[in-house]
Amino acid sequence: MIELVETSDGRLVRGFGGDSLNTAVYLARCGQRVNYVSALGDDPYSAEMLAAWSGEGVGIDLVERLPGRLPGLHTVMTDAAGERSFYYWRSAAAARDVFSAGRGAARLAALAAHDVVYLTLISLSILDDDSRRQLYAALAAARAEGTRVVFDGNYRPRGWRDPADARAVTAAILPLVDIAMPSLDDERALFGDRDGAATILRITDHGPREVVVKDGAGPCQILAPEGEFTVAAQPVVDVVDTTAAGDSFNAAYLARRMAGADPENAALAGHALAAKVIARRGAIIPADDPAAAV
Repeated sequence: MIELVETSDGRLVRGFGGDSLNTAVYLARCGQRVNYVSALGDDPYSAEMLAAWSGEGVGIDLVERLPGRLPGLHTVMTDAAGERSFYYWRSAAAARDVFSAGRGAARLAALAAHDVVYLTLISLSILDDDSRRQLYAALAAARAEGTRVVFDGNYRPRGWRDPADARAVTAAILPLVDIAMPSLDDERALFGDRDGAATILRITDHGPREVVVKDGAGPCQILAPEGEFTVAAQPVVDVVDTTAAGDSFNAAYLARRMAGADPENAALAGHALAAKVIARRGAIIPADDPAAAV
């Protein structure tokens, strides 16, 4: 999406972002080969997005350009503590139709060629029921070929008709997930979980064997085949903007796990990258910023 970040003097600074896109960019910066699946318009903003993604090393062959369409848009406001609030304009975003009208078959089939498929609850919130069913079938087929599915239950109430819909979609996707990476505040808001242990228990009952529960500045809790871990976050003195804290954590964690690291070391890498991100404004640290090195 087009991202407009409001500065302290009320100006809006334009960039690009979105939860799964943020993770894709940081995964590429961590040295992973990444393809992004989406749809954009044929407008100048979409062309600029594609050039930026490609420049970051994110593959764009699975991004369709839809004539006459536009990308989504969101604004980000931060309070004095750096905590962010999002406001979305994406009811007609091209990405909503990435799998509709039969155009998604090739993209869905391509998922099985990847080691890992990453998606979020926001990814699912913009799809219609038929597109979700197609995606679920493709994920099941990909897993049968050895692909691992990673899911972040990023819950944004504005994206759903009501919480019951979001809970139903979460219940449908979790049996297809290998690694779940939720944030505790989202799970509390949607399911009423009292703590990370409750989140882990509820999610593993649906099938995932690895669950990483993020808790902002608090420690993350992990249940993985290697055991249980609690890993403290890296302290940040001046929090500027918490946008993409979880997205960047996910990227570094997954990059380390794919490289063979244990969950504890992967979480330490996740915390370290998130600490850099929240000390800067916006979701993605500019590539020319020394903090962009990972």
